[in-house]
Amino acid sequence: MKPLNLHQLERKANLIRQDIIKMLTIAGSGHSAGSLGMADVFTVLYFSGLVKHHPQNPNWEDRDRIILSHGHICPVRYAAMAHAGYFPLKELSTLRQLGSRLQGHPEALRLPGLETTSGPLGSGLAQAAGIAYAARMDQKTFRVYCLCSDGEHDEGNHWEAVMFAGKNQLSNLTLIIDRNNIQIDGHTEDVMPLEPLDAKYAAFNWRVLHINGHNHEEIIDALTHAQSTYETPTAIIAHTIPGKGVSFMENDPAWHGRAPDSKQARQALRELKSESHHFPLHQSC
Repeated sequence: MKPLNLHQLERKANLIRQDIIKMLTIAGSGHSAGSLGMADVFTVLYFSGLVKHHPQNPNWEDRDRIILSHGHICPVRYAAMAHAGYFPLKELSTLRQLGSRLQGHPEALRLPGLETTSGPLGSGLAQAAGIAYAARMDQKTFRVYCLCSDGEHDEGNHWEAVMFAGKNQLSNLTLIIDRNNIQIDGHTEDVMPLEPLDAKYAAFNWRVLHINGHNHEEIIDALTHAQSTYETPTAIIAHTIPGKGVSFMENDPAWHGRAPDSKQARQALRELKSESHHFPLHQSC
């Protein structure tokens, strides 16, 4: 797959956001805020050329592994995978339907291209660290990318994995933290304060980077830095806006686990399509 340039990445992220709105509206349930907020990160993972993957051969042995810990934002991963060619775009309309391969949490046995089945929060990094450790034992060169929410830092299992990865210097492991400051019960700093988050990771022997999670250039630079780090695992704290691109959803915890109705979807799509007009037409994907 030919890597996309920055303008093309912007257009692709916008299209993925539009598909997220359509998917959730048809399903009538699901998680809007986090899915929209992570569209830029997933766009870079699947379309920048930095992550090795093969849509026509999803079980390619040398592929990089992408582990989604907060599985409830799977609409953004499904949309990115469909645009990358893992399955037809029309299948996105089956989200959360009985018998669909696109369940409300990813099921690895249903859909080729998924590495793990996720649902219980706080488990993804432990899985990713185990895969990264096994890869080093087997002298494999693939990298492991784990995406997790800030809210699941409330789980003790997550911090056990942080300690394990730091102790074993798993430099082939990159964690991308969706730092959107909300969780289902409200804002993270009200539910269970996390700061200073960077100092906590540094104390466990992680390299820590802060980025704007909606700036494709910063996301690319951070992933590139992680690939050139050979002594420690890397934690990328991606500061994101939940509900990004849809004015009435942005920064509102109420949209954590809520899907738009048809009227709200029409407004959301108008805003996203209006935003897409700012992208250079000659750079279209």
